[in-house]
Amino acid sequence: MLLPVVIGFGLIGLIVLVGGIILSRRESGSLIEERLGPTGGFGESEEQAPQAPKSPIGDALNRALADRGIGANLATQLARADLKITVGEFMAATVILVIAAGGIAYFVKRDILVTLGACAAAFFAPRIYLARLRGNRLKAFNEQLGDAINLMVNGIRAGYSILQAMESVSQEMAPPISEEFGRIVREMQFGIPMDEAMDHMLRRAPSDDLDMLITAINVQREVGGNLAEVLESISFTIRERVRIKGEIQAKTAMTRGSGYMIAAVPIIVSVIVYLINPAFMGPMFVDLCGQIMLGVALLGIIVGFVVINKVVQIDV
Repeated sequence: MLLPVVIGFGLIGLIVLVGGIILSRRESGSLIEERLGPTGGFGESEEQAPQAPKSPIGDALNRALADRGIGANLATQLARADLKITVGEFMAATVILVIAAGGIAYFVKRDILVTLGACAAAFFAPRIYLARLRGNRLKAFNEQLGDAINLMVNGIRAGYSILQAMESVSQEMAPPISEEFGRIVREMQFGIPMDEAMDHMLRRAPSDDLDMLITAINVQREVGGNLAEVLESISFTIRERVRIKGEIQAKTAMTRGSGYMIAAVPIIVSVIVYLINPAFMGPMFVDLCGQIMLGVALLGIIVGFVVINKVVQIDV
């Protein structure tokens, strides 16, 4: 009876903690976004909502986590996924989710293995969701980049400067590329050099195509040349690469689906059998021979999944 009480009080305490941090924190952002304040920037509304005062506890927790290795990497991933939460909030939400999932599993099944499995699933679920958001955003960015460069080429040929061409991309195109180019424009307005502002965008959107664009702009600024023609060639290369990648994805869809099925079916069947008849599967987790068999099976699933993914991943 003691364990459910401890879990319950721990869950309530963590909910109160993370709720207080979320409600009291000010909208997180860079120094540039804070300096923009109510004045806004290119393509932004001039009406800004009033900002709440900072939470000392929330700021201290976020700094303590974000300044360390895992926290710093997580902060980068959150920025790439464009999630407007801090590292501390993400980790607190993960802890709450783990405790809630473990508590529910324990109360429903009263089985330590089911509880541990639920906790593990709850721990990795937010990170899987974050990785999916980051991947979808980067994919959308790469798909828009060719059209954005083409728009910049048209602007430069019409007499725009490179900054005005970037501003037109931020105003005319849809997110996420409009957001990223809008940030470059705002950073340059506040005195950050163009090469540094573009490096910031490359860290938020790590793309080989974007790196090629930034290199072309930097070379043109140093040695001169016809930037419009260079960018037009890059735009054509990027659009063709996107088209070829789409064809490859369509032709390898069945193989990728087979890989997911091969990896998921044994695990799903094992979980279902264990939930239906724990006595039948229980010895597999207790007996040494059963543990070895489970380990070999899990290793085979992982190796098969990795091999199939390597086969269908074709560099363009």
